Amino acid sequence: MISEASLPDVDSGYFIHSPATVAGHFREYGPAPIDGEWIALVFASDGGGRLFAIGSTGQIWKSATASWSDDFDVAAGSLQEFLEQLGQQIENQL
Repeated sequence: MISEASLPDVDSGYFIHSPATVAGHFREYGPAPIDGEWIALVFASDGGGRLFAIGSTGQIWKSATASWSDDFDVAAGSLQEFLEQLGQQIENQL
């Protein structure tokens, strides 16, 4: 189980938010506006301010810019795939 992670030295940085942060963002901003997803929770960000959301379909989405209301594109087919991609980036930096 991952509660949160701070990986500032991986690429431009990756930050998996704590459950409290995710809940606070949801209360403040609501779900990420992603077509085709019933609901999408922002759960992470990168050092450039781009957001990562997990949708009701299980796909991971990445914002095109550092904006909550901008377009989101598919970043991974699942949370497992997203974490594997992140692990590969870490491994490539070693």
